[in-house]
Amino acid sequence: MKILFLGTGGTIDKDYPRRAMTYAFEISEPAVKRMLEVVNPNFEYEIKSLLKKDSQDITDKDREMIFNEAKKAKENKIIITHGTDTMIKTAEKLSVIKDKTIVIVGSALPERFINSDAQFSVGFAIGVCSTLENGVYIAMNGRIYKWNEVKKDQKTGKFIEK
Repeated sequence: MKILFLGTGGTIDKDYPRRAMTYAFEISEPAVKRMLEVVNPNFEYEIKSLLKKDSQDITDKDREMIFNEAKKAKENKIIITHGTDTMIKTAEKLSVIKDKTIVIVGSALPERFINSDAQFSVGFAIGVCSTLENGVYIAMNGRIYKWNEVKKDQKTGKFIEK
């Protein structure tokens, strides 16, 4: 099995500022690279960094680029790391791709934080990606949802069924 990881930024990829006396987090390289180096998985993978944006800053042009990368990929298993605010909108754009399993995943806290949910979420996404039928899914809060059957609860930040 080979999984293509497409990084788009979001909280999962946020890192501590590189400039002194700066407190704003910056979006860094895909966090999934560090995670996979630690676990030494028993599958092949490739990681492509497409964007380094907060998901609220992802444009329709950016979604078109994500779509094109997923569509042309030779891999039929794709995990997209993404900010949680607009991952459903990106999933909708990808939903016309019928011959691949695409799982979109994010985290509430940056992967760099010791108490982050990022490692759990990405591990969960990998596990379900290997067993799901073709389609587009959202993997959040230890659950997997078809992209059009989920919403983000703005009060709790959790993803729930519609």
